[in-house]
Amino acid sequence: MNNAPFGRVIAAMVTPFSPDGSVNYAVAEKLAIHLIDNGNDGLLICGTTGESPSLTWEEEYELFRVVKKAVGDRAKIIAGTGSNSTTEAIAATQEAAKLGLDGSLQVVPYYNKPPQAGLERHFSAIAKACPELPMMLYNIPGRTSRNLEAETVAKLAQIPNIVAIKEASGNLEQACQIRRLTPPEFGIYSGDDFLTLPLLTVGGVGVVSVASHLVGNQMQEMIQAFAEGKNQIAVELTIKLFPLFKVLFADTNPIPIKAALNLQGWEVGGLRSPLCELELGLKEQLKTVLQDLDLI
Repeated sequence: MNNAPFGRVIAAMVTPFSPDGSVNYAVAEKLAIHLIDNGNDGLLICGTTGESPSLTWEEEYELFRVVKKAVGDRAKIIAGTGSNSTTEAIAATQEAAKLGLDGSLQVVPYYNKPPQAGLERHFSAIAKACPELPMMLYNIPGRTSRNLEAETVAKLAQIPNIVAIKEASGNLEQACQIRRLTPPEFGIYSGDDFLTLPLLTVGGVGVVSVASHLVGNQMQEMIQAFAEGKNQIAVELTIKLFPLFKVLFADTNPIPIKAALNLQGWEVGGLRSPLCELELGLKEQLKTVLQDLDLI
């Protein structure tokens, strides 16, 4: 397996809210420590799972500070500082660098649908404005409406501090093409828990995970088994965890994972509008899966 610049298992951490809807920084601190104690090599703060579209930049910066202080050097802390505005993404990434974080996640600009040349310029500008901070690209066309093509990734991978991609297109052929076109040290991370093992087989290095809130140790075990050539164990773990992977995306992320954490007693609170709570039937399905896996 190739080098993993941010570790093998990175939790895309939820943002806890208090009953009044404000960010619950105390729970965020405790959850961050728990995640690192249970199989996660790193944390992504204020990504999709962290409800970044509903947070203010001031809330995000405070989350970066709180989590970095809680975790210290025990794990990589990656800041979700992407935007569909290049200027805004640069400013947020520079702030993350000042706070001493370990990397930034840069999502493909959403809604404005730039062509590939525009995407290349966007990510290049951010990287060159913050050369001290390693960058992970984030390709998720289901949310952004624009696919970051393998050839564009290959050009961006030539910039020294663009070191990885979170590939969430669901397209293994594209992931294989990215691997073929980029240097061995460029990290390809699955953006989908279920596709972690398939992505490893075409040169991936790990996962930016939702499920690792609950099964970080098992995700780590599965990746390690594959790295050691124990493929049957890796397959068995993937199949065992498949019902969890499926139910955690039975509704829009992070609705199910927040429901799961609340069922575990974490009190991460609700979701900011326009997201809403998990409907009762899906909540019962989630509860059954968690019970079957001894997670509650």
